[in-house]
Amino acid sequence: MSTTHTITGAIVGVGATQKLSAVRWGVAGNIVWAWILTIPASAALAAAAWWLGHRFL
Repeated sequence: MSTTHTITGAIVGVGATQKLSAVRWGVAGNIVWAWILTIPASAALAAAAWWLGHRFL
């Protein structure tokens, strides 16, 4: 959990408590998908870097 996750979640949460239509849910959904895809993508990049490092160094 990063500070960006926390801040974005807080902003969406506060907006939702004021009025559900105050939140742009399409943008919030895109942010959630980015969070979901970030972890596997970073793991794949780390694995590739590790493999390359052990293969060629």
